Amino acid sequence: MLEVMRASRLTQFPISPVLRETHGFKGRLTFFLLLAGALVFTFAALGHDIRASGTHLEPGWSVLVLVVALLIALGFEFINGFHDTANAVATVIYTNALPPRFAVAWSGLWNFLGVLFSSGAVAFAIVSLLPLDLLLKVDSSAGLAMIFALLIASILWNLGTWWLGLPVSSSHTLIGSIVGIGLAHGAMAGHIGISGNAWSQLTTVGYALFLSPVVGFFAAFVLLRVMSSTIRNRALFHAPEGRTPPPRWIRAILILTCTGVSFAHGSNDGQKGIGLIMLILIATVPLAFAVDRAHSPEQSRQLLALLQNSQEQLHRSGGSPATDPRQTLLSYQEDEVVHPELLPSLGSVIGDIGTRLQRHGQLDKVPAEEVQDLRNDLYLSLETIRLLDRSGQHFDLETWSSLQALRHEADRTIRFIPVWVKVAVALALGLGTLVGWRRIVTTVGEGIGKTPLTYAQGASAQLVAMLTIGAADGFGLPVSTTQVLSSGVAGTMAANGSGLQWPTIRNMLLAWVLTLPAAIGLAAGLYWLFTRLM
Repeated sequence: MLEVMRASRLTQFPISPVLRETHGFKGRLTFFLLLAGALVFTFAALGHDIRASGTHLEPGWSVLVLVVALLIALGFEFINGFHDTANAVATVIYTNALPPRFAVAWSGLWNFLGVLFSSGAVAFAIVSLLPLDLLLKVDSSAGLAMIFALLIASILWNLGTWWLGLPVSSSHTLIGSIVGIGLAHGAMAGHIGISGNAWSQLTTVGYALFLSPVVGFFAAFVLLRVMSSTIRNRALFHAPEGRTPPPRWIRAILILTCTGVSFAHGSNDGQKGIGLIMLILIATVPLAFAVDRAHSPEQSRQLLALLQNSQEQLHRSGGSPATDPRQTLLSYQEDEVVHPELLPSLGSVIGDIGTRLQRHGQLDKVPAEEVQDLRNDLYLSLETIRLLDRSGQHFDLETWSSLQALRHEADRTIRFIPVWVKVAVALALGLGTLVGWRRIVTTVGEGIGKTPLTYAQGASAQLVAMLTIGAADGFGLPVSTTQVLSSGVAGTMAANGSGLQWPTIRNMLLAWVLTLPAAIGLAAGLYWLFTRLM
């Protein structure tokens, strides 16, 4: 299998002269200075937040785990930068719309801005796919094993496929790793399969990941056909010669769409790293990051009022809570069966949260030994309310309104993202864009079609990719930049009749098909190994 995939690697001397440029000493020095500055900023900001929370970390195992886990998570985003973002610059570089060095720097800047202005919806959508009982015990050895297995499995597959020059999906890799951990964790606990709640969310994510390349192919196919029938300048439908740039208007479209794809990629893919880093911080420094300690006194009072009101509304529903109300809520996440004691149990957990918050007055006054349990109860209540809403559970208007308001406030309390985390991920993604792009650009520009990429094909594929990824980000759905753009390029090659290089297409499809099972196997094996070692 490896020999088949290795065969898809293109020559080290591609046709286009712009792909033969190398970085000089000054370029390398600048890169390493930026990298060092990014790491100093990240750990300085982390130290500030830890000190502000009153947490005192003694040098030792916990500090080592925190530092290593953060470096691996940032490494994942760095690899994502040159693995996925190469697709954003492929068409502008290959068509000479921008010089390579400027193109990757420009793309890195917009990836950076995309992460900074992201909503966080994708970050927590990805995290919510992990087994709930592990998320509630993320500070345990099993929780740390989950984090390390997830990151290392994703990095290994992404690096391997990049080395082979295959543009595969980092999103698929991450989702596969999550599934692998879920299956391994379930098997080790004595049950096989994925819970109904997780399966439902995986299905939604899977549809987005699998349908987006289909949309990319056919949308780019149609767009190029429309351009071919309406644009009279036939020079747009020829491949670049030497370093000749395209006409101004098509160049503007290429630069605009490169900018849009880079921003959308940062906004979508960058959030996955944000979610993983927040997991690491919650696991290792819960007092500082388990709940938003920047809550104002007014926000704490508002949360307390919503907790008390929701408990009262649920109490009116009648019935008695289970002996172990938290286990009842956990069981509901697995089977989604509404038992008579479910709503009273939800009210009991919500009431317990309110009692603790009332005792301490504000979130930032909750002591270290209670903060993780408080977060877990908020998370469990939030997920239960979300599932009840999705299942169509009937409530009177007052109860429903109270629960939705509580869900919104609880979401703000536990699903927050410190600004420095966004900046750190943005820097990792942006710096990753500056290196390693050449292999993927060569595949996209010269390896998909039998003829090199033309100006019109580059603009069509890039425009479709920008709109598709932007729409997915708006709906909080993780999609693959790689697959959308590669499929778009293939669609344009089919549209103008130039034909496809089927050996490359076959190997790309093979890599896409293998990504999920490979990531599942890697993550499951690593999770099993790490749980034995920790």
